Amino acid sequence: MHWKNLIKEPLLKCRILHHIPGRMRIGCLAIRYLDGYENDLRERIDGLEWVKHAAISVITANIVVQYESDEVSPEVIISEMEEIISLFSIPAHQREREEKNKLTVNERRLQEEPLGSLLRNVLIGAGALTYALISEKGKVHGANHLGRLLGFTSLTSISLALPIIKSGFESLRDTGKPNADTLSSVAILASLLSGNTVSALTISVLADTAELITAFSMNKTRSAIRDMLSTGEKFVWKVLEDDNLIKIRADKIQIEDRIVVHSGEIVSVDGYIEKGSALIDESSITGEFMPREKYEKEKVFAGGVVKSGTIRVFAEKIKEDTAVARIIHMVEEATMYKAQVQNIADRFSAQLIPLNFALGAIVYMVTGSITRALNMLVIDYSCGIRLSTATALTAAISTGARSGILIKGSNYLEMLAETETLIFDKTGTLTEGNPEVKSVIPLSEDITEKELLSLAAAAEETSTHPIAFAILEKMKARGWKIPKHSVVEVVLARGVKTQLKKDIIMVGNAKFMKENGISLDESSDAVSRLMLRGENFVYVSKGDTLAGLIGIMDPLRENMKKSINRLRNLNIDDIILLTGDVEQQAELVASRMMFDRFEAELLPEDKAKFALQLQSKGYSVAMIGDGINDAPALAYADVGIALGSKRTDLAMEAADITICSDDPLTIPALINLSRSTMRIVRQNFATSIGVNSIGLVLGAMGVLPLFWGAFLHNMTTVAVVSNSLRLFFFDLNKTQLK
Repeated sequence: MHWKNLIKEPLLKCRILHHIPGRMRIGCLAIRYLDGYENDLRERIDGLEWVKHAAISVITANIVVQYESDEVSPEVIISEMEEIISLFSIPAHQREREEKNKLTVNERRLQEEPLGSLLRNVLIGAGALTYALISEKGKVHGANHLGRLLGFTSLTSISLALPIIKSGFESLRDTGKPNADTLSSVAILASLLSGNTVSALTISVLADTAELITAFSMNKTRSAIRDMLSTGEKFVWKVLEDDNLIKIRADKIQIEDRIVVHSGEIVSVDGYIEKGSALIDESSITGEFMPREKYEKEKVFAGGVVKSGTIRVFAEKIKEDTAVARIIHMVEEATMYKAQVQNIADRFSAQLIPLNFALGAIVYMVTGSITRALNMLVIDYSCGIRLSTATALTAAISTGARSGILIKGSNYLEMLAETETLIFDKTGTLTEGNPEVKSVIPLSEDITEKELLSLAAAAEETSTHPIAFAILEKMKARGWKIPKHSVVEVVLARGVKTQLKKDIIMVGNAKFMKENGISLDESSDAVSRLMLRGENFVYVSKGDTLAGLIGIMDPLRENMKKSINRLRNLNIDDIILLTGDVEQQAELVASRMMFDRFEAELLPEDKAKFALQLQSKGYSVAMIGDGINDAPALAYADVGIALGSKRTDLAMEAADITICSDDPLTIPALINLSRSTMRIVRQNFATSIGVNSIGLVLGAMGVLPLFWGAFLHNMTTVAVVSNSLRLFFFDLNKTQLK
């Protein structure tokens, strides 16, 4: 069975093609894209105890497995094959995308066309067209073909059409296939040879206008993305050779320069500290929750905020070498991340181009009219479909960027519009990632809440654990001072302890307390109450007795419940919670948020495996996480979305879409944007095909003159491109088009 018969199957899904006891032929589309991985794949399959022999064919995307028929069922074989093939899912996904995105023909890259040049061409062309109409120079009578090409308006038409003519010729030369520019080139030259310079100028001017709008939308998108991802200060303090400081623009910094960063300023380069020390918040880069004290020789990164202190930094990476710059470049150049509908538009257009030439030849042979034949070339489907689709997707990406949403490729917009299953991480995604002390429960009448919290703060003062941060923040909020204590000892995976006056103070889990002879008998009621409220907790002991418990909770993000309700209204009917937290905590959150199901106590690789299992069943899966522990799942999902202002380089590189705000309502707004985009793309398809089909019929009948045929086609293109531009005005707060 050939791989093309599997083309509609999910990439990683295996199915039985032929089966007799002891021998099974299995088809899986992913195998087609694993050329070079056959030995690794075969080795893993042969490693299964019940497998006698395995043969793999990349050409047919098949695996033939000979096995011990009495030891294993067909269901187990398919399950094991899918699990093994999923280990190679990344190269398979990459190669599949590359193949899908190979252009059928060469097209001009409008994002590389300077806006000034396109605008100049439109203005010059409009002026020449006006001159031709007023002076009645549109028709050149009584001249030979060469003379018709050497007139003022003819030469103007040719100069304006040079990029189109060049692109059309290069497509024929390099691929042997005409593109949309080939059609336009032939139509322009034929119009000039027939003496109809008005038609030639009309084709050029309206085509340039549509391309100007498209290029403008692409340029606006790049600017929005750069503004969103900008890090660092606009101006920095550079250290001169005499150790004096000079204030210069940040983009003037060179590698090996030295800059001084003061309290409250943002580090603008990647490098190391040459002099000084500072408390630096690098949560936006490294994901580290607490600001860190950094000293000489330690690394710092662009985007880090100096909370206190002053440092002199030696610049090692600047400008385009930073991770943010690489992401911007990837977004701008992500041709392999085109939406499938855009590829369909490109291919559909390319397949119709030869049809235009054929229609032109047929009409000329039947009617003998060069004008009618030219109409078959002037009116084509490709420009409107191709340009409007690209503009719609680009405009949507730009709208997202202006609202703090980085969409790395238009294909993710399309896939998000089709998503039916959403997976949420818990910590840092559903919750704020900022644990707070909710309960302080003394277990002795001799100990007050203030004393219990003070004991815990003394033991946790030097810890960087989030629970320690919550306890210390609570002390700070109450205005209480931490009592003097001895050196803190950290016991890994247990807790911390210190000495306060004559008493040993310990803070930690139940195992830590029991190992140190602390009885927990009196805490059962308090533990039940805390667990019922969904609070994590630590025990606090003083001397040889249990002093009390402190309950800590990571609060749910504001508007998270409202966001889930809106997702339900968008017909997202399968919402799943995946978390590494304990089952009781997961169940509590899942119940409160009305999730369909949940999985708890998962490792990062378990989350990725869960997403792959859903995909193997044909589901379209979007994963929403904070981008740190969720990076594998974000990468494996059809669409990975990193949520929150505490994004990291890891999050931005693993996720397909990054939401830089902390508002969960952005998620349903983003899905609505993707669906509105695809709705506009479908409108443009229908309009382009419908209007141009009518134009072709009327042109072939001789009812539609050449000038009006060119006008109809190009105005249709301008209209559908303008329709796409409505996405620039999409209001994510109201989730509707203006």
